[in-house]
Amino acid sequence: MNIFKNKKIKYLIFSFLGMLIIVAVAGFVVFENYMSSAITETSVVYIPTGSTFDRQLDSLHVNGNIRNFDRFKKYLNLRKVKNIRPGRYVLKQGISYHDLIIKLRNGEQEAVKVTFNNIRTMDKLAGVISGYLEVDSLSLINVLNDPATAYSYGFDQNNFIGMFIPDTYHIYWNTDAEGFIDRMNKEYNRFWNQRRMEKLQKSGLTKYEAITLASIVAEETIKTDEMPRVAGVYLNRLKINMPLQADPTVKYAVGDFTLRRILNKHLETDSPYNTYMYGGLPPGPICVPPVTAIDAVLDPEEHNYLYFCARDDFSGYHNFAVNHAQHIKNRNAYINALNQRGIR
Repeated sequence: MNIFKNKKIKYLIFSFLGMLIIVAVAGFVVFENYMSSAITETSVVYIPTGSTFDRQLDSLHVNGNIRNFDRFKKYLNLRKVKNIRPGRYVLKQGISYHDLIIKLRNGEQEAVKVTFNNIRTMDKLAGVISGYLEVDSLSLINVLNDPATAYSYGFDQNNFIGMFIPDTYHIYWNTDAEGFIDRMNKEYNRFWNQRRMEKLQKSGLTKYEAITLASIVAEETIKTDEMPRVAGVYLNRLKINMPLQADPTVKYAVGDFTLRRILNKHLETDSPYNTYMYGGLPPGPICVPPVTAIDAVLDPEEHNYLYFCARDDFSGYHNFAVNHAQHIKNRNAYINALNQRGIR
């Protein structure tokens, strides 16, 4: 029997083929839309930790520049995506709905460039870092100032700030306080490579002492090319048990780094950070020193200088002296320049 002579069977066959074509066309249209461009303009979207799915969708709707948000939500439903991992997502123009959903579902976020320098206190460090990462400054301060945190990394509260080496780091936005500190510990250990460890051993200093001295050097001069010479002065003093008498340590003890002149009343501040009153290095760094200052301590200029004083031309450089008599001449010249400018 010829089945095509049977009208009923013929109708069923053609109906079935018609349905296949319709389904195929519909599937092709859906597929084409799914693979089409979803983002009209490159954008950055932040998905906070602990946020609800509705809030996540709201963030994407407001900030994501998604071409057809209703279509996007349908695709999320088809892929059974009910939650997006927290993080900072860069949604590039032209990315398809398919790739967008895969990116969000898998938590493929982009890291933030975190830069810090010129930091003197843990509170300041926390404030700077919270400007880059999701963690709030108060939470970070609490962890940073917890003695248990410092001890867990082999530091104490006085020298813990020396673990944070200033640089630019790539860190995920939703990194918490503990995660940030752990990352900085890894960077600290990476910083102390074989070359630096060999120089450290030659210097006779510990890591803590080298960073503490570097912090003083960094506060004494803004001139990178002068740092090795300044470091040499302090190392010469340490070798002969001569007090460091570093003005920046007095500013730290007083709690005022804006002081332009150190007066006798400031020198009377009783603090282990006052290197006019107490010999040797202070208990810890007075700032987070830049790498250039640490390297200056590890590779100092060899000389016989024991004194230095800011130049009276206010260039930022210093005059150095081997003996006290020459130092007094340099100092008087600088004091006269301060008086002439009315700096008190």
